[in-house]
Amino acid sequence: MSTTLSSPGRIAAAVAAVVAFLVIAAALVLEHGFGYAPCPLCLEQRWPYYLGVPLAALLAVFGGRLPKAVLALGLLVLAGLFAWGLSIGAYQAGAEWGWWMGPRDCSAGNVGANPAGVGGLLDAINQSTVVSCTDPRLRILGLSLAGWNAVVMAGLIVVALRGAWRSLRSR
Repeated sequence: MSTTLSSPGRIAAAVAAVVAFLVIAAALVLEHGFGYAPCPLCLEQRWPYYLGVPLAALLAVFGGRLPKAVLALGLLVLAGLFAWGLSIGAYQAGAEWGWWMGPRDCSAGNVGANPAGVGGLLDAINQSTVVSCTDPRLRILGLSLAGWNAVVMAGLIVVALRGAWRSLRSR
């Protein structure tokens, strides 16, 4: 068992951890730093990152102490998480392009915490923001953030699968 980061599986896990961390950090900066409120599908697309970053980091750090098969299995689980993220991102991007219908419940606004009475509720509704899952607020090089999420997730799947394969094939 290797204790250096030179094993293919650990390198793949480290690359996945860094890339996934940068992507989720960018999403959080866009939300909290620049006011891009996420839609419900955007929030759902974050879960594979929230679960994948720590798993990938653990595999990168402790993968040298694991049998190759266990490291490869961890990378396969990582690929599965990223496939989940890819499917959500592709679904939302397709709905944004009008290729299929988006979810019906993806346009609820933020009402706020416990408005006092009916008048307070009406004020809260008037001040709420509605974030649509099918109308992207930002496109970069022609792709929405959901589209870019699908692209990044596809790349991360390749990294994880290749790392698992090369980990099993290494000496």
